[in-house]
Amino acid sequence: MSDPRATLADIAAQCSGALPLPPGATDAPVFAEPWQAQAFAMAVQLHAKGVFTWPQWAQALSQTIAQARMAGDADDGSGYYQHWVDALEHLVLAQGLGTAEQIHRFEHAWEAAAVRTPHGQPIEIQAQDFTSA
Repeated sequence: MSDPRATLADIAAQCSGALPLPPGATDAPVFAEPWQAQAFAMAVQLHAKGVFTWPQWAQALSQTIAQARMAGDADDGSGYYQHWVDALEHLVLAQGLGTAEQIHRFEHAWEAAAVRTPHGQPIEIQAQDFTSA
């Protein structure tokens, strides 16, 4: 499945039940903040580009959540999409698609672009965002 409109239920179905889901996931996916939807979309797009399979994603996310639990995470679902971001970062690094420094630079460039972008408009990173990062 490489449909860029995938839902959490679609992804879970591809993972044979191995994808950890947040509390209330049987309801329609709800994102409390825009960045959560963006993290979800990044995972869908990276999968669509062949960076990882859904079972690989489920394994990476499961490991990330397990590590967070061992570190004392409340495991109440509030950090679910932060775990998505952490798992994405891990997969990008593990596959050699970027370095920690590059991820850090993109994070700051994104923040700079977000500051100047009016609410509701697409955020576009420009070269100037990297010089201020």
